[in-house]
Amino acid sequence: MVAFMIIGMYSAYLTPREEEPQIDVPIADIFLMYPGASPSEIESRVMQPLEKVVANIPGVEYVYSTSMPGQAMLIVQFYVGEDVERSLVKMYNEIMKHMDQMPKGTSMPLIKTRAIDDVPVLGLTFWSETYDDFQLKRIAQEVNNEIEKVNEVSETKVIGGRSRQVRVVLNREQMAGYNIDALSISQQIQISNQQIGSGAFNSNDQEYLVETGKFLENAEDVSNLVVGVYKGSPIYLKQVAQVIDGPEIASQYVNFGYGKINDAKAQFKGEYPAVTISVAKRRGADAMHVSEQILTKIESLRKDLIPSNVHVDVTRNYGETASDKVAELLLHLLGAIVAVTFVVMLAMGWRGGLVVFLSVPITFALTMFSYYFLDYTLNRITLFALVFVTGIVVDDSIIIAENMHRHFKMRRLPLIQAALRSIDEVGNPTILATFTVIAAVLPMVFVSGLMGPYMSPMPIGASIAMIFSLLVALTITPYLAYRLLHHEDKKGKEEKVFKLEDTRIYKLYAATIRPMLESRLKRWGFIGIVSVLLLASTTLIYFKMVAVKMLPFDNKNEFQVVIDMPEGTTLERTAVVAKELAAYIAQQDNVVDYQSYIGTAAPINFNGLVRHYDLRRGSNVADIQVNLTHKGERDLQSHDIAKAMRPGLQEIGKKFNANVKVVEVPPGPPVMSTLVAEIYGPNTEGQIDVAKQLKAIFGKTQDVVDVDWLVEDDQTEFQFNVDKEKAMLAGVSTQQVVHTLNMGLSGQEVSQLYQEHEHEQVGIDLRLQEEDRSSLTDLKKINILTQSGNLIPLGDIVDIQKKIKEKSIYRKNQKRVVYVTADVAGKLESPVYGIMEISDHLSDVKVPERYELLEEYTQQPFFEDNYSLKWDGEWQITYEVFRDLGAAFAVVLLVIYMLIIGWFQNFKVPFVMMVSIPLSLVGF
Repeated sequence: MVAFMIIGMYSAYLTPREEEPQIDVPIADIFLMYPGASPSEIESRVMQPLEKVVANIPGVEYVYSTSMPGQAMLIVQFYVGEDVERSLVKMYNEIMKHMDQMPKGTSMPLIKTRAIDDVPVLGLTFWSETYDDFQLKRIAQEVNNEIEKVNEVSETKVIGGRSRQVRVVLNREQMAGYNIDALSISQQIQISNQQIGSGAFNSNDQEYLVETGKFLENAEDVSNLVVGVYKGSPIYLKQVAQVIDGPEIASQYVNFGYGKINDAKAQFKGEYPAVTISVAKRRGADAMHVSEQILTKIESLRKDLIPSNVHVDVTRNYGETASDKVAELLLHLLGAIVAVTFVVMLAMGWRGGLVVFLSVPITFALTMFSYYFLDYTLNRITLFALVFVTGIVVDDSIIIAENMHRHFKMRRLPLIQAALRSIDEVGNPTILATFTVIAAVLPMVFVSGLMGPYMSPMPIGASIAMIFSLLVALTITPYLAYRLLHHEDKKGKEEKVFKLEDTRIYKLYAATIRPMLESRLKRWGFIGIVSVLLLASTTLIYFKMVAVKMLPFDNKNEFQVVIDMPEGTTLERTAVVAKELAAYIAQQDNVVDYQSYIGTAAPINFNGLVRHYDLRRGSNVADIQVNLTHKGERDLQSHDIAKAMRPGLQEIGKKFNANVKVVEVPPGPPVMSTLVAEIYGPNTEGQIDVAKQLKAIFGKTQDVVDVDWLVEDDQTEFQFNVDKEKAMLAGVSTQQVVHTLNMGLSGQEVSQLYQEHEHEQVGIDLRLQEEDRSSLTDLKKINILTQSGNLIPLGDIVDIQKKIKEKSIYRKNQKRVVYVTADVAGKLESPVYGIMEISDHLSDVKVPERYELLEEYTQQPFFEDNYSLKWDGEWQITYEVFRDLGAAFAVVLLVIYMLIIGWFQNFKVPFVMMVSIPLSLVGF
């Protein structure tokens, strides 16, 4: 027994601790570039052929694609449980085999895989009152190098801050004065930044090496470059441009602030520039151990690397939360054991309670060893399985111990023979009962989809625990009972023979059951009452007294606010909106701190991994990561806190025309959104029109919140069309126009500085000064050098057309789709009821003549010749789980029936014993 306990404790120590269970869902993102192509052209020439290739790979479940102007993304999701490496190798081989069919100009595919271990377990946010984001990033990069040396760290990212860059800010007027254009300058920088080993020569029996040229090493070298000749004099770059060695132009902002309940808020009242390092661990590593190692290293680096006025806050620590969950569940497990022991003590005395108290830990110790042997991790699912099965695993020991206790009190046989007789009486029924319970829970392992890996540890863990409990009950429990429960005569007292009929429990039971056995009226009256209660319990769902929901909300220490501004919003305007929202969040109770990410994505969680939040980029997007007080220090659940904040946040968002969503970490497998409507149809315009009407219905539906759709807002776009005839007569090519305008507006990294000790390459970026690129008039004045050596304004050789930017095209499993998404929050927080209410109003949706709107619940429409609405999101997982559990329930009934038949050799007895199964519904 001691050996078993030691093995169990050591296994629990060695088994890694994680926040989420390990889920093998092979997912790959495939990125392709097709510069200049429209979304429709990319869809027809790139995406459709590629989708067909990928969809035919065995094991592929879903293929999603997004066609955007000049680029595309394909998401391939395999079935849960497919071998990750084999799946990705098959996909890569098929794509490479068909790349020759891609149109000319298409880039080679960039393939990035996704896994649960890509989710960072630790987030460190660097912020300061005196350092700006440029300086903070340089400090964070140094720290990041040290973090990467820690064992079992797989990936780190530095989010936020500006990198070092040599910015060459071109002055249009000065360039015109020296008769030079931007393309000429870029070419001169490129050809001047050369250094190469040219070879060697021999002289006087000695070999000498020759190296030619010299790399540009600093901003002064760049400033003093000769970029042309004008009237016999050299033109230095510093004469036509300002050369700045420093931070790049901001394309993202990261800020940090404290909530009002934080004691540091009194000293640090505002928002401060910040940089976040996110750290992901290797597969199978212990999140708690990795986090502790990194934090220990950070404390060491504070002495010589991190300045004293740079603060480092731990804004995510899944190692700590995983440890807290494990500790909490272990505490609940211990509480369950103590509670069961107390109940046994009431019936059998303290000795009987001690037998059970010693038997159960041995069972769980062996189960822990099995977890370690099966490469499971200690997470909320695996430990919940043990808590779930606690009341069941004690049954075997209680049956054996109680029957031995009864035989000892009867004193009809010597102790050893009484022990053997008692075990012989209940041994076989105990084995039958154990395997019946295993048969009842084990089919849950066959639940398919993303929910399968969440549920499988419960039936597997419960079954293992039941088998060990049976072995313990048949071996260890009899020994303990023999030592502790044998009856000793008490001196001076008359021996009293034990009779079952004299016990209090027997008398109570007899008083209850005998009237029903003797009276037909009472018997049928009781059966009628139970039947009425059974029927009444089935109506609880209909009357919404019991909600149909996949899983209850978890009490987390964080949530996220996702901000989407209309396309075309500037980064600075988005930053203003994020600041307003952050100020509101900081004033709420239970908020410890927050980090706002403008123009970039916050460190992802498992929810963000599936939703691809890490790909959120652009001047119109922002995230706010909100960290709450520890759940043990507050009364409200995290869901209630997020739900209370939502109205205030969305009210602020409406003032700025922003779509603000409050996103929580789901307790189960993540989906695109809780409520997802997929619109299919014969043409995109009609799909968008139907989706627009459906979005309005979503907004009016009770308890449906955070309504959005995956259709971009209209954004004005100016098309600069080169007049080929004028350009040819002027001696200017279309390529010159394209590259000049791209360089002037977006900037172009034409070369790099030679810097040995920099973490990133220091680019040399050419761009017009802002006052020369702020309007169409400014752009028309951009000069281009002709073949004859003269400058010509861009406006003389282009025609400008104003239009609306083409919108992205989404596809799912080779069908065009428009998504409408929402969340559910309120009294009935289940997508089922939202879907039911919205379905009642679908008749209000107007579709073109000769068409109708069909509704699909379980699968995509087979044809696209009509408009269809397919419900997805959490509903899809709910449907799959209830379908699989229903099938498992049927299998369970059959298996239990066969087991009972095999034991009793009677076909009627199982019906009598199994009637309790449907009657258990009364417990609703």
